[in-house]
Amino acid sequence: MAELTVILYMLTISLFTATVSASPCPANGLPLVRNISELPQDNYGRPGLSHITIAGSLMHGLKEVEIWLQTFAPGTRTPIHRHSCEEVFVVLKGSGTLYLASNSHAKSPGKPEEFRIFSNSTFFVPVNDAHQLWNTNEEEDLQVLVIISRPPIKIFMYDDWLVPHTAAKLKFPYLWDEQCYQSTLKDEL
Repeated sequence: MAELTVILYMLTISLFTATVSASPCPANGLPLVRNISELPQDNYGRPGLSHITIAGSLMHGLKEVEIWLQTFAPGTRTPIHRHSCEEVFVVLKGSGTLYLASNSHAKSPGKPEEFRIFSNSTFFVPVNDAHQLWNTNEEEDLQVLVIISRPPIKIFMYDDWLVPHTAAKLKFPYLWDEQCYQSTLKDEL
């Protein structure tokens, strides 16, 4: 009987652990070692995108940085957008084009500069600079490791490069933060 109790106890602990680790918003923080291939991935309604949050603020409790693994199928691109955080990319596979408008003090982003990106290259997007990443390679996926500061981020999206900053559309929480975002309730007392 004691053996059966121990087995049931261990089974219950195993099921609880599997449920907590499978949750998109684990309350217990970030495990020390994880296998990236076992992390949940989604396209969040954007065909051609695969997004994995490797280490997140809302998902894992990180305060200063967030790390994503993103894969873009040929022809896939991000929206034209800006955010109030620094962003560093490491291109793991493929090639494409970075469009970057460094004119964040003008009325609109304006005509962006084009930068060719390629496997083993890295690039940095300064705070509030409008940008767009595009897999312009017709033959292979573009895979990038993305590191952002000050998460969770508020994204301002543009329909084109001439849209005034004041007309950019705010998206917060962003797609991969929506399921874990909980607005804090004001204490009315």
